[in-house]
Amino acid sequence: MRAKTCDMESSRIGSIGLFDSGLGGLTVLRELHRSLPAQRYVYLGDSARAPYGTKGRETIVRYARECAGFLVAQSVDLIIVACNTASAAALSVLEDELSVPVIGTIEPAVRAALESTRGGVIGVVGTNSTVASEVYEQALHEHDPHLTVVSQPCPLFVPLVEAGMVSGEIVDKFIELYFFPLKARGVDTVILGCTHYPLLLGSIQEYLGPKVSVVECSRAIARDVQGLLDQRGAVSADSETTYFVTDEVSRFNYLASAFLGDQRVKAVRIESL
Repeated sequence: MRAKTCDMESSRIGSIGLFDSGLGGLTVLRELHRSLPAQRYVYLGDSARAPYGTKGRETIVRYARECAGFLVAQSVDLIIVACNTASAAALSVLEDELSVPVIGTIEPAVRAALESTRGGVIGVVGTNSTVASEVYEQALHEHDPHLTVVSQPCPLFVPLVEAGMVSGEIVDKFIELYFFPLKARGVDTVILGCTHYPLLLGSIQEYLGPKVSVVECSRAIARDVQGLLDQRGAVSADSETTYFVTDEVSRFNYLASAFLGDQRVKAVRIESL
């Protein structure tokens, strides 16, 4: 995150916007609710165009610009790109173009993995686009060029999560398919390089075993947000979350309520970005 230089009083954080291609960013929102409950949040799930991970970089950058522009129009003071694919493709573009600070998923997860690894063998799983970008490998090797990084695309995890399938025999089969190469290489830490994947965390951890640390970015992002609030100050606001989606509302409401611990979710559909 590169903070903009501006008047400190005018840059105090009153509301926080998050966007993702669908449900995955709710894992980040869930941690923010736990860590920073007294904030106003605006969540945008671009469900009509999910998944982002199968799209080309130019398309992802366009989607990210449109999502961020919508959140800016909602008067947010901070934007979290709660999507690894969009963070990999578009974070630097948004940092340069927006007048509010922007936080992505990559650096927080990398820092957590570096703190966790014991033997320097780190696995990275993500969408096709995120893995192809090699953004995690580059970030990890910038910190330590001697690390061994084993990457694996998991293209079917996002559709499974978006369908509400987060456990069971089918999920276990795909976890074995995708994680066996990492296990065979002896990874001691795995980065879940997609905000959808923590919803499969229980099954993933069971397959990898207790000696392998699994890193997901939501807690590290919450720490970054707390640090920014400490630096700039927070505007007092009622604890409130507004949800927007670009596709069908009722299924999002049902799944989001389950993922957020039975919180009542009432999303508003927007016709276009």
